[in-house]
Amino acid sequence: MSADDAPTHRGGDAADDLNAFITRETVVSDADGPLAGKTVAVKDNISTEGIRTTCGSAMLEEYVPPYDATVVERLRGAGATLVGKTNMDEFGMGGTTETSAFGPTSNPVDRERVPGGSSGGSAAAVAAGEADLALGSDTGGSVRNPAAFCGVVGIKPTYGLVSRYGLVAYANSLEQIGPFGRSVEDAAALLDVIAGPDERDATTRYDAAEGGAPDAAGVPDDTHPAEATAYAAAADGDVEGMTVGVPTELIEGADDEVVAVFEDALADLDAQGVETVEVSLPSVEHAVQAYYVIAMSEASSNLARFDGVRYGVSGSEATGGTEGERGSSSEIDGGDGNWNESFARAREEGFGDEVKRRILLGTYALSAGYHDKYYKKAQDARAWVKRDFDEAFAEADVLATPTMPVLPPKRGESLDDPLSLYLMDANTVPVNLANLPAISVPAGEREGLPVGMQFVGPAFGEAAVIRAGSAVEE
Repeated sequence: MSADDAPTHRGGDAADDLNAFITRETVVSDADGPLAGKTVAVKDNISTEGIRTTCGSAMLEEYVPPYDATVVERLRGAGATLVGKTNMDEFGMGGTTETSAFGPTSNPVDRERVPGGSSGGSAAAVAAGEADLALGSDTGGSVRNPAAFCGVVGIKPTYGLVSRYGLVAYANSLEQIGPFGRSVEDAAALLDVIAGPDERDATTRYDAAEGGAPDAAGVPDDTHPAEATAYAAAADGDVEGMTVGVPTELIEGADDEVVAVFEDALADLDAQGVETVEVSLPSVEHAVQAYYVIAMSEASSNLARFDGVRYGVSGSEATGGTEGERGSSSEIDGGDGNWNESFARAREEGFGDEVKRRILLGTYALSAGYHDKYYKKAQDARAWVKRDFDEAFAEADVLATPTMPVLPPKRGESLDDPLSLYLMDANTVPVNLANLPAISVPAGEREGLPVGMQFVGPAFGEAAVIRAGSAVEE
């Protein structure tokens, strides 16, 4: 492997007017694998040995991991050329990239609009041709949202299909690393490379990797284990005989122009031999609230480690200390032994407003007297969402919805109204609560802006959603 460019801060750099990258560094693999000759951008919350990994936060502005995430190891082994670390909402908390400490990313389709988030830099890089492929992470829609807004393909794998080792955690029980591509086949080929069990991540599923190749509808068939991860081969557009369920609850809240594109795409599928049926997911009415209680609660625990001692800026950094002044206990605690004050100062300066908001709300939900009122009820709602999906899949092979209920907003529109930002996730967060696979594919345009169509499959039914997505692409 060789590196030909030193890491470069990209926030606000005129040479990169999209601001899609936080750090640009090219690393060429010598391996002759399926991704040889392909360039891949990596979201900046995925660890890369020797290349800084900031999570879009001032807290980790100069953090350089000493190891590669499993997915990065697999990229290198497949011959991919890494081209840099992409911009993102801070610690994955946001849907626009506007919470990044390195400035927002612009949408390549319309520079005045957001690219989506939190993996907005990855989607923008692929859409603009700055990378052939990219990796993002999806906690509540963070791959599918920017894929829809930028007009590219994004896949959220089943929880446990892809190793999370080396992913900086936001909400452990919800997030998965997923691929972006300009076509369904390209994104699925990247999934082929990164999928599979990992002894360093106990949540990965060995039985998923050993399961079978998909049948005609894309459902795993245990009789052909050798073909289990041939996801790119499923992008054949052959959906004749497939049953697609349309959840009425996830259509009603979408804007009219989005629904019009979605219905046109459904009509095209009908012409290809798909049977469309209505299904109901009554629990999704509570999905957004449940998701944010669970995600914020997990975030409050995960981000407790960033206190300026082992991870994050120290107290002296937070108040302007130089690199040479950092490190001793007296400097970290301000010299008076007040550790709590030092921790608070480091977190106050290192975290942005949205991250602090979510940590506070998550801590509140887990606090004595409120755990049963909020967190337990959110987990009960999550179980209800899972049951509703199970019942829907008794009637359909895959489910279809608009990926996002709105067109890409203009930059700045949601900054003063976080609730509207949270509600944009209405069609994506139920999938994460149920730990299911999903894909977003471009379905058309309105007002010159892309509209994404989401397909959701049963657990480890990636081939089904890939096949359905490729039919829309046709």
